[in-house]
Amino acid sequence: MTRINTNVSSLIAQRVLGQNNFALGGSLERLSTGLRINRGKDDPAGLIASENLRAEKSALNAAVGNANRADQVVNIAEGGLQEVSSLLTELQGLLTTSANSAGLSKEEKEANQLQIDSILQTIDRVSGATSFQGSKLLNGSFDYQVNSVDSGVTDFKVRGAKFETATQSVDAIITASAQQAGLFLSFGASALDLGGSGATDGASSSFVIEIGGSLGSRELQFGSGNTLAEIVAAIDSFTDITGIDAAVSGTGIVLKSSEFGADEFVSVKIVDDATQTGGDGIHTLTASDFGTATSAATSSFAAATTTIRDDGQNIAGTINGLLATGSGKTLTVNSDFLDVEFTLDTSTAQTLGSVAAFDITGGGADFQLAADVNISGKVSVGISEIATRKLGSSSLGFLDDLASGKAFNVVDGNNISTAQKIVDQAIKDVSSTRGRLGAFQKNVIGSTIRSLNVAVENTTSAESIIRDADFATETASLTRNQILSQASTNILSLANQQPQQALALLG
Repeated sequence: MTRINTNVSSLIAQRVLGQNNFALGGSLERLSTGLRINRGKDDPAGLIASENLRAEKSALNAAVGNANRADQVVNIAEGGLQEVSSLLTELQGLLTTSANSAGLSKEEKEANQLQIDSILQTIDRVSGATSFQGSKLLNGSFDYQVNSVDSGVTDFKVRGAKFETATQSVDAIITASAQQAGLFLSFGASALDLGGSGATDGASSSFVIEIGGSLGSRELQFGSGNTLAEIVAAIDSFTDITGIDAAVSGTGIVLKSSEFGADEFVSVKIVDDATQTGGDGIHTLTASDFGTATSAATSSFAAATTTIRDDGQNIAGTINGLLATGSGKTLTVNSDFLDVEFTLDTSTAQTLGSVAAFDITGGGADFQLAADVNISGKVSVGISEIATRKLGSSSLGFLDDLASGKAFNVVDGNNISTAQKIVDQAIKDVSSTRGRLGAFQKNVIGSTIRSLNVAVENTTSAESIIRDADFATETASLTRNQILSQASTNILSLANQQPQQALALLG
């Protein structure tokens, strides 16, 4: 059948040519853009997945930038702290030199005090000058704000805290009390009685005792008639060497460690008891009352030829439900949400029960180190004020007490040993801050950057698999579509010529 008005073959050829040209255009678009998905209709589900991956990749790259920025902030803070450490080391040497009082003139002491004053002023200047883009790093700007401090808390440090409420309460439950080490020496009188009164009996003999503590030991010798007060005075004169304090208690003497904790101990060894006639010997102290001796002696003086020893006890407890580490009267907890340390006074540290230590109301340096903006992706670090009025402790004193005219200036020779302890504590404070920031750089920032970079790589790979064009496949498809398009064009030409055959019928 031959028809002129309707060329069905041509219509079919046009439709197929259009389809082939459309497929050819798609191949050309994918090859020119490098993308398999250029619009939603190319792959609706794939577009959704790839857009989500793109957003995630952008957030990950931003988090990497945040981590690098945090690293630079800590680097600048570390630079300031390093200089403060050097100044404190020099200060320690000046104190040791100034303690050599017999070998120094007044002018030399005054020159040393001038250097000490200069060091203290420089520490305060470094504290106020260390900054990042105008933000002061060591002047307390990044320290945590705290209020409602319990009267039983003598010192505290907040090194890290993450919370989304207005305040974060820090509450402790004391489960074991802090204790000193202690022993009771029962003499039964207010003075030694070594027996007899002649040269051939105990009157001329000596009571020789060796007393030891966490700092060292000393052997002391006493004679008949020495009062308990005289013995206590002799023992206390060596407190800086032994770490032991003594006190008269009734007809005996209580020996106790100067500090609290499991590292403290008191030991007694009787080298020669010279037949001490009074008392019943050496008692330990009861667990429930440190001021009370046990009813029965642990050893008589005559039998105490081997060392009798008592150890102290660390405080123990929990902070905000987390098991805390105890050291003396100090509790410490370190977690990803809370990193605090505080010291209690003696009464509070020895009372079992709850302590509402303080409330954290804000502050700290917050760094967003994850792609998702939430509390788990945030890292908070506290940088306390590195100033002379803050370095030290409330029990010893603070670094600014070493300045001219203050309590521990070297010109007047005011208790240089205490001044050195203050500097020791200041060195520990600064070193602790440097170590904590160093750990933050190495273990938090460093590992975060590495893990984020891996996440960026994997996310990019996943997004590429979904969205990017496979050039080998698309090139083959292009070639096929080109051939089909050319063939369709030729067929359309033939189909358009087919109605001309009708002219042959008209003769």
